[in-house]
Amino acid sequence: MTAIPPEFNLQSYDFELPEELIAQTPPAEHGASRLLVLDRATGATHEARFADIVEFLPPGALLVANNTKVLPARLTGRRASGGRVEFLLLTPLPLIAVRDREGGGHEAEAEGLVKMSKSVRIGETLHFPSMDILVLEKGDFGRIRGRLSWQGDLGAHFLSTGRIPLPPYIRRADDGQDRLRYQTVYAREDRLGSVAAPTAGLHFTPEILEALSRRGMVRAEVSLYVGYGTFSPVRVEDIREHAMHAEYVEVPERTARLIRQARDEGRPIVAVGTTTVRALESMAARLDGIGPFAGWTDIFIRPGHRFKIVDQLITNFHLPRSSLIIMVGTFAGRQKIIDAYRHAISRGFRFFSYGDAMFIR
Repeated sequence: MTAIPPEFNLQSYDFELPEELIAQTPPAEHGASRLLVLDRATGATHEARFADIVEFLPPGALLVANNTKVLPARLTGRRASGGRVEFLLLTPLPLIAVRDREGGGHEAEAEGLVKMSKSVRIGETLHFPSMDILVLEKGDFGRIRGRLSWQGDLGAHFLSTGRIPLPPYIRRADDGQDRLRYQTVYAREDRLGSVAAPTAGLHFTPEILEALSRRGMVRAEVSLYVGYGTFSPVRVEDIREHAMHAEYVEVPERTARLIRQARDEGRPIVAVGTTTVRALESMAARLDGIGPFAGWTDIFIRPGHRFKIVDQLITNFHLPRSSLIIMVGTFAGRQKIIDAYRHAISRGFRFFSYGDAMFIR
């Protein structure tokens, strides 16, 4: 049997993480996180406050961020038998094709995850506050395709009765604080529909963004509707066999134009978060260049990927054995990332969605 090269071996992306470093609550406020700066040329690290990012980003850089907003996409309801059921909407809200129902109201088909004590049945109707879901198809791990029926505005139903779908490693129920803090300060109402936050952006404040603007930083936006698959572990030892989940991406004309301009002028492009990296590198791969793009992507950024757009990256600390640590390991060098993570652990940095930040330059 041929040995798997280290860069493709899932075990190479594993590390021991003390339970107490898995952040369960957000920092007291945006901008209060710690920052670990990693020089990917040398592997050298430097510790700072996230508010100091203003000093580390090169003047004139193009800062690109994901502007999607997290939907309170988790509903609690009942089966016809009376048993409790949870439903997590997976289809991005803007992509749901709404139809008028005969006799009044609306309906649409969408994908989601269901959680209940006994297996769901095809043809079963699940009842939620002001909404019913008819199960049309079943998939693996609780995934279903269903027909939603409701009165009024669909987004309003989720906003009024839904709960924030916190990551599975946050071992508590969501609360009012999460409604405020599990969103970036630049999330747009017309981009409501992600089921997970683009968490690298949680560190920014309006004050930090204003300070960056004063230093000549230009900002641009992409939209990638973050799916629950972002939390799915890689389950194959040879990562070349891993199939990525698909997410919907939009790169507008203005962003494409600013990227071309930055390239022409030799200014670096800084991605805020791995979702932004996926959006920009997907654009480049699909178009074989730079331009406006809209569509689904299942790009898996792993060793061998040549980065065509992203020069520097602001990101959080990621799960071991995940597609995200493989991505940042590909960007900075696998051993440099593992060494930086070990340093962060020894210094008590907080990990994952509500944790601290890295700047890889």
